[in-house]
Amino acid sequence: MEELKLTKTWDKVFPKSELVSHKKVTFHNRYGITLAADMYIPKNAKDKLSALAVCGPFGAVKEQSSGLYAQTLAERGFLTIAFDPSFTGESGGAPRYVASPDINTEDFCAAVDFLSNLENVDAEKIGIVGICGWGGMALNAAAIDTRIKATVASTMYDMSRVSANGYFDEADNAKARFEMKQKLNAQRTLDYKNGTYARAGGVVDPLPKDAPFFVKDYYDYYKTKRGYHKRSLNSNDGWNVTSSLSFINMPILSYSNEIKSAVLLIHGDKAHSCYFSKDAFKKLKGKNKELLLIKGAVHTDLYDRMDIIPFDKITKFFNENLK
Repeated sequence: MEELKLTKTWDKVFPKSELVSHKKVTFHNRYGITLAADMYIPKNAKDKLSALAVCGPFGAVKEQSSGLYAQTLAERGFLTIAFDPSFTGESGGAPRYVASPDINTEDFCAAVDFLSNLENVDAEKIGIVGICGWGGMALNAAAIDTRIKATVASTMYDMSRVSANGYFDEADNAKARFEMKQKLNAQRTLDYKNGTYARAGGVVDPLPKDAPFFVKDYYDYYKTKRGYHKRSLNSNDGWNVTSSLSFINMPILSYSNEIKSAVLLIHGDKAHSCYFSKDAFKKLKGKNKELLLIKGAVHTDLYDRMDIIPFDKITKFFNENLK
């Protein structure tokens, strides 16, 4: 497997907690890609612990929101890992800055492989947390991996839907999709000729005065001291521009209606993306499902706003369902 060179210094966008132990770990998925993760363990933990794997948002790295969730939940008694998905951050995989509905779903399952084999983890008490675009990946993983006993999707995005239909489904028609696919495939031809991969999708900078609110919301997180990180694709110039082709053709959440384990969806009721969580919730058929709308919260509030993220609720959810 690929040997990764991991940063040894603390370079998160949030302060280090004195209540947990932290270390870097690696594991591999079934595509042979080595993934990098930060592990957080409650200090003085003795018995086998419930464990959580955390990832997201889409285009972010483990030093941002997912790490904050992982560290905070470790303070509350869980062994946690926040991992970089394939092709991203400190994880392996080439070419860089690629996304895949299949491989990135597998990343969550590979995290469960890893956690299930730790001596200090109870393999029957494993849950996952997906944030933003990885909220959809988390649900997709829960639909196929029966080892996942509980799933939290926070401020969820369905990346297949937004890739195929555009924001707010405004381009949900065959003509618009065909024109988009023509442009993306023309870019593939050009990329091959040039031996490079064009990148796009990062947060616009400088911010236009007439930018819609959700663009300003992302800018306020990824382009300011609040959430900027040098390895984050959203803080820089984004993904391989043709990555969205696979999402258009391979929709996620096809069998989310068959999830039998517990699911908690959390979304700000003022977030532009709220319709993703609402529609995903309608598809769920399991008895133990809940949609929690946070009054007055916008999309990135659930990335890092400790006064808004309902960690008490999340902790109670996992304690009740990982037992």
